[in-house]
Amino acid sequence: MTRDEELAQRRSALRALLAKPLLTAENDADKLVLVRRHLTELRDWLSRETGWRLLADAETARLFKTAPTLADATHPARGRAGEPFGRRRYVVLCLALAVLERADAQTTLGRLAEEVLNAAAEPGLDFAFTLDSRAERADLVAVVRTLLDWGALRKVAGDEDAYLSATGDVLYDVRRPVLATLLTGSRGPSTVNATAFEERLAELTAEPVADTDDLRNQAMRRRLTRRLLEDPVVYYDDLDEAERAYLVSQRQAITRRIEEAIGLLPEIRAEGIAMVDPDDELTDVRMPEQRTDGHVTLLVAEHLAVHGEASTDELHAFVRQAAAAHTSFWRKGVTDPGAEEDLLAVALDKLAALRLIETCPGRVRGLPAITRYALDGPTIRESGKARR
Repeated sequence: MTRDEELAQRRSALRALLAKPLLTAENDADKLVLVRRHLTELRDWLSRETGWRLLADAETARLFKTAPTLADATHPARGRAGEPFGRRRYVVLCLALAVLERADAQTTLGRLAEEVLNAAAEPGLDFAFTLDSRAERADLVAVVRTLLDWGALRKVAGDEDAYLSATGDVLYDVRRPVLATLLTGSRGPSTVNATAFEERLAELTAEPVADTDDLRNQAMRRRLTRRLLEDPVVYYDDLDEAERAYLVSQRQAITRRIEEAIGLLPEIRAEGIAMVDPDDELTDVRMPEQRTDGHVTLLVAEHLAVHGEASTDELHAFVRQAAAAHTSFWRKGVTDPGAEEDLLAVALDKLAALRLIETCPGRVRGLPAITRYALDGPTIRESGKARR
């Protein structure tokens, strides 16, 4: 194998881990082979540049990523239909994981449901949960299907739809090696003494404090590299003074290492930096997209790129007008009364996740990177023809 082929394989393996930090032999066999083949080099790069841990064996590869910030709610877990997880599903997920940690090698969906109910009823847990309604059973099924997608469960027989309709059950293998890799905190939850949620989360994710200039610079480089890998855009205004100064002085070196290792291209502007993926693989939110929601999002982005900000009432009116203009191309019902509210909500969620806007009660403001979606005005060539 040539050096170029090795570098290409290593890049593919690293991209696979960034896109899906938990790979399993059952779902990602080819990618897992690549990761294990280049494990030493991948570990060295990730440890040096990000401080992230990488574990791999014959069955799994797990990249223990950490979130750049604990306050970002724009990238929730999603069900198979794309619906975002809310608080109830997250709590059910945590309860299901706690139950599965003590489960036998096999379990059924019905038994798991009973044990989740028992766990939810424990003293001190303020979580009212029953399985009396189809919606609540659907939450549990969404959690189970997520665990199936992660490889923490393996279906043996049955179908979740039968459980939803109360006509059958499902049998699963419990895959403990995968379950053991799911937590990414820097310490075990049982060692945390804080009681308030924010304090507990801070303790779970706390990292050692650097006590020398070299270690502080290393920690800062790792934090900034993580943000460039995880955030669609890193704005200088979102960094503290030391981070901003370090990134400005070291941005060429940092972005070059990312480009060489992963293939992301730096887009550097006065306001910040975005690492752009030319292959459009390392993102959970794409822009632009096809279909109705994608078109609405693009139109709203163009509108905010031109006007800078707008009230939500103005944007509702804008979406209503766009729906009327594109009714023959968009899905049915977009011109129904109130349809513009759902259309705009989806668009704003996408734009916020991409760090293109910020919202406050009643208003939406475009962030600097949204100007890339502004339509240029027509220019006049010598031939007299207009061009956009």
